[in-house]
Parts: sequence; structure tokens; C-alpha cells
Amino acid sequence: MRPLHRALALGLAAGLLVGACADPPAAAASRRSAPTLFVAVDATGTLAHERYDDAMAFLAWYVHGRVNGLGGLPVPGDLVVTAVASTSEAPVRSVEDFVGRSVAEIEADLRAWFPPGDGPRDFTAFFRRVARTVAERHLVLTPITVLVLTDGVPGKRAAASAYREIDLRPLDYLARRITVRLAWTSPPVAERWRSLAQRARVRLWTVDQEVMKSWRAQLAPDTPPAGQGRLWQWVRETIDVRVRRGT
Repeated sequence: MRPLHRALALGLAAGLLVGACADPPAAAASRRSAPTLFVAVDATGTLAHERYDDAMAFLAWYVHGRVNGLGGLPVPGDLVVTAVASTSEAPVRSVEDFVGRSVAEIEADLRAWFPPGDGPRDFTAFFRRVARTVAERHLVLTPITVLVLTDGVPGKRAAASAYREIDLRPLDYLARRITVRLAWTSPPVAERWRSLAQRARVRLWTVDQEVMKSWRAQLAPDTPPAGQGRLWQWVRETIDVRVRRGT
């Protein structure tokens, strides 16, 4: 083989080797576009006293389904599970805490990490902590969803002025698309969030407490999580709905 031909052959072989070792463009793009999921537990108020057991059971199924991509649910590129609290001392759990865990094991962990109580909660402080975490983990280029299990009532005050003090604006420019989802609110509380809480670009989706009660009806008895197609469809159509801008 002539020297020039030998050089071209070696160059081609090296190029093929590098291409084989590198991630395919589609896989790399998929990783970059994988959504970031924050889940917050507000185990106070009516959620603590009336709906705690149901909320923890649902969240265990939800986290298990998302982490494992069951029923077509998108696997988050990053997952943070924490509490709605006014301080940074709230427990923070990541995807590694849920991989390989069963639904029952996840529920037991959630109950240990987020017991019911009547401690202080501060939605605005929580949203600021989310913004800080996004910046620290360099997640600003990914779609971000914040799911909050809460009755949505700001503390013991239910006056309109209390809702006006809720500020989602720290989240506004964290990503091209950022959605806050509130589950277990009453219709009047959801409407106050939509009309009174301070926000500009954040998309807001609320799921009524009566709707949330129906999640158990989607479970197929004696069926493993991978076979719970009706539940995962309900999650996609009720919780993980794609929300239009301006909602």
C-alpha cells in the first residue's frame, strides 16, 4: 500500500473508532432535553390530617413510574424530592434514592422523610430554593417541572393578600419551559393561585382534590407496576399534561 493510501486508511479507521465510541447525536440530544423534575411534599394543613396516606401512596407510584419510564412516562434527567419548607434544612432526595426500589419501599421512605405535621411552610422560599438548585446543578437548559403535593393554602391565612405574597417569579427565566403543578388543591384555592400568585412566564397546572381521589381506581389488582397501563395513562392525562404558555 502506498504511503498516502496507508495514511488515508488509518485516518478513516480512526474516524470510525471515534464515531463508535461517541454517543449517537440522537442519544446525546435526548439526554440534554430530558426534563428536570422537582417534587415537593407539603405534609401540613389538610394534606397532613385528611389526605396524607393517599398522597404518600400516590407519590410512591408516581416516582416509581417516572424513574423507570413506565407506561411511556418520561424518565427525568434529574430528580429532586424535597419538602415545602421555609428553610434549607428540608430533606432533599435524588434519583439515586429511588432506583431499584419497589413502590412499597419508596412509600416507606417517603413517610420517614416527610412525616405529617403542622410546621411552617413558605411557598416563595421553596421556589427560591428550586431556582438555587437549578443554578447549582446547571439545569437551566432543560424543561423543568415542579410538582407540589399540597392543599395550596398559604399557612393558616386564607385571605387574598396571602396568595398575593406567593411569588413564582424566581422560576421565570430558569428554562425555556417551566411548569408548576399543584395536586390536591380545592377549586377555590386553585383559582386564587392562578389569579393572585405572582408569576410571569411560569405555566401553572392544578389538579383538584376530587380528581386526585380517583387515582386508586386506576390500579389493577395483583398486577406489577409495569402492567399498570391504566394508571400511567391517567398520570399522563391528569398530572403530566403539557401546559400551554399563558395558562
